[in-house]
Amino acid sequence: MNFDRIRLSNFKPYGDADLRLTRGVTVIHGLNGSGKSSLLEACFFALYGSKALGGTLDDVVTKGEEETEVELWFTHDGTPYRIERRLRVYDDRIDHQCTLESTDESDVTRDGARAVREFVTELLRMDAEAFVGCAYVRQGEVNELIDASPRERQDTIDDLLQLGKLEEYRERAGDARLGVEDVLENRRGRLDQLDEQIAAKEDRDLHERLNGLESDLSEVTDEIERYEDQRDRAKETRDDAAETLSTHAEKREELESVKAEIGEIEEAIREAERERDEHRDAIREARERIDEIEAGIGERLDDAGLDAADEETVAARRAELDEREASIREELDDGRVSAEALRNQATNLAGKADDLADRAAELEGEADDLADEAETADDEAHERESSIEELREEAETLRERFAAADVDRDDVAEEHEALRERRGEVRERIAELSAELKNARERVAEAEELLAAGKCPECGQPVEDSPHAAGIEDDRARVDELEAELESAREREESLDERIEELDGLAAAADRLDEIDETTEMLEERVDERRSEAAEKREAAAEKREAAAEKREEADEIRDVAAEKREEAESAADRVAELEASLDALDEAREAVDAVEERVGAISEAESAIERRREKRETLGELNDERRDRLADKRERRDELAAAVDEAAVEEAKTRKEKAEKYLERVDGELDRLAERRTELENAIGSVNGEIRELETLRGERAELATTVEALEGLHGETSELEAMYGDLRAELRQRNVAELERTLNETFDLVYGNDAYSHIELDGEYALTVYQKDGEALDPEQLSGGERALFNLSLRCAIYRLLSEGIEGAAPTPPLILDEPTVFLDSGHVSRLVRLVEEMRGFGVEQILIVSHDDELVGAADELVTVEKEPRSNRSTARRADAAELDAASLADD
Repeated sequence: MNFDRIRLSNFKPYGDADLRLTRGVTVIHGLNGSGKSSLLEACFFALYGSKALGGTLDDVVTKGEEETEVELWFTHDGTPYRIERRLRVYDDRIDHQCTLESTDESDVTRDGARAVREFVTELLRMDAEAFVGCAYVRQGEVNELIDASPRERQDTIDDLLQLGKLEEYRERAGDARLGVEDVLENRRGRLDQLDEQIAAKEDRDLHERLNGLESDLSEVTDEIERYEDQRDRAKETRDDAAETLSTHAEKREELESVKAEIGEIEEAIREAERERDEHRDAIREARERIDEIEAGIGERLDDAGLDAADEETVAARRAELDEREASIREELDDGRVSAEALRNQATNLAGKADDLADRAAELEGEADDLADEAETADDEAHERESSIEELREEAETLRERFAAADVDRDDVAEEHEALRERRGEVRERIAELSAELKNARERVAEAEELLAAGKCPECGQPVEDSPHAAGIEDDRARVDELEAELESAREREESLDERIEELDGLAAAADRLDEIDETTEMLEERVDERRSEAAEKREAAAEKREAAAEKREEADEIRDVAAEKREEAESAADRVAELEASLDALDEAREAVDAVEERVGAISEAESAIERRREKRETLGELNDERRDRLADKRERRDELAAAVDEAAVEEAKTRKEKAEKYLERVDGELDRLAERRTELENAIGSVNGEIRELETLRGERAELATTVEALEGLHGETSELEAMYGDLRAELRQRNVAELERTLNETFDLVYGNDAYSHIELDGEYALTVYQKDGEALDPEQLSGGERALFNLSLRCAIYRLLSEGIEGAAPTPPLILDEPTVFLDSGHVSRLVRLVEEMRGFGVEQILIVSHDDELVGAADELVTVEKEPRSNRSTARRADAAELDAASLADD
């Protein structure tokens, strides 16, 4: 796998950066804090997203920005890919968009942060943690593997070599075994329970009980059948007697019915005669009532305005009254509307006059307020003129201060900013010198301790055998040079501080003069505005007073019109009263007409009633004639039925019926008792049959359960064997990996420390490390010096990387080897060994190595050089590839 290109937008210190990366060794070089490591973190973040961050997504967004973009182009196993991640800040959350696509015809795409991370993990066969453990040696973590415990080192390396999957499979097999054990124990318990239930049911002799119950049921069934035969014969006897009684009863019933009909017909004839007499009396009374009504009609004709009491005359008079009423009501409605309208107009006009008077008062009050505001504006203008005078006096004093200074007012800010930048550069140089001086003093102190112990400060050999014992003098001289240069830099910083402090006061004075000029101009504008405002308000006050006078005059005119409308409304009300009186007179005449019409109608109704009663009286006479004919027929049928009824046969039938019913009552009770007994026996037989079926079910369930237990016992053995197999396979593969890792580690370490104080390294099965000196003495890696431990750990990292790259059974594509500030713990002697290690890794076939460092010695090992710088003003970082001339110059300087 190779990184081909990285593009950043607002990622940490980078605004916009676009960098192409090639195969071979690329050194990313720059001062501390310039943003070198952020380039590698961007590549790591592009691959694994938030899992690659030590903090949160907020940390990667450049301060003051809302959106971050990272694009990474890389090639893996011959297939080119591109990953794009976008972060956008929304209030208290971050929207994370991520896509991956292949840039050739393979047409691979993934959408979403999780999907991309899972694809990358599967593609590289390592997650973010494994990537850091193998290919990415981050700043400050160079000693992480050597400082780890053997167990931690074992887990890390096993995961990198995919042995963690075998442990995962072994644990799954163990979980399956435990699950089988739980199920097996449960099934065995159920098997014991079934054995107990089957034994209990077999002890109850269910089949013998069933035979006894079936015999009892047969006897009860026979007895029930005997009683039912006797009951059927009794029912036949009862039914025959009932039929005889029914025949005689029907004749007796018909006789009684005929007698009742005869009585009803006789009563109906008498009732009809009475009703005919009532109709005759009602006709006589109706004729008397008609005479009385005709006498009353003559009394109301004059009141109704009628000449005669016929229907046509009454209808004509009613139409005349209706027409007169319609005319009066139309005029009355118009009068009422007119009167109400005039009253409303008078009221509205009075209200409008009052509103105009109120508005005139409001305008007069507003005019007074405007006059007061004009006076206030004049006072404020006078106060601002006084303030302008005071500011001009203060400005004159400040200008006199600049007249005595050695810098012009317009040049103060520029010179002040230039001096602050120079001071910043001096302080950065002081920080670099302090760090370098601290490292140099630590090297001198470490070397003096080794010399005091009689050992070489560089290689740890006895002084008499070491060719490097004189190197400490160079380090001491370097300490003196750094101390002198640091003192000079601090003096320059102090001088700049004094000058900047002097310019701070002048800069403040210049700012104050600018502020005074702006304030004076603003106050002069405000004075003009307030003077103009005062004049405008006085003019507006005069206009409002003039408008108030016009409103009062208009109100007086409207009040006069309102008085006229009230007089017209009173006249209209008088006419309404006259029309209402006319309506009352019409109502009295209509009431008289109604009375005449009502009496005429009463006469007509009375005559109709007389005719109806005459017709009903004739109808009743005809009905009585028909009833007398039917009465003669019914009396003849009554005599025939009275002769046909036999009382002796009726008494004999009653006796037989009573005996049969008594026997049926007794036999029904006995049959009910026998039926209950039969039901009890059938229920008992059903219960026993149920228990027998339950016994057979339990036996079948036990047979199936015994088969299941046997199968579970076999499955338990298989899972136990599978768990042991995964454990043995992991141990076997680990031993093979340990042997290969020990070989590659010794080869790598020998390339770095060949012909030096150490002979070889031993790695046991638990990944415990032991370093052996040339004399055979064993050392723990923690006993090595700081630089040696760092180089030893880098050798271990590179050996692991080689093992992954070469593979146990063939080569596999691996990510670039990334070293972030690997020289932090190394002195100049060990840096040269690191350069040798990098060159040897190239020789082993590592296609791409990325090194981040501020150390110039590593530049000579680079095929490509990337320079990172930070702009002091914007605090933004930039990255650019050095051209061939710069790279050659750096290599010559290193030589």
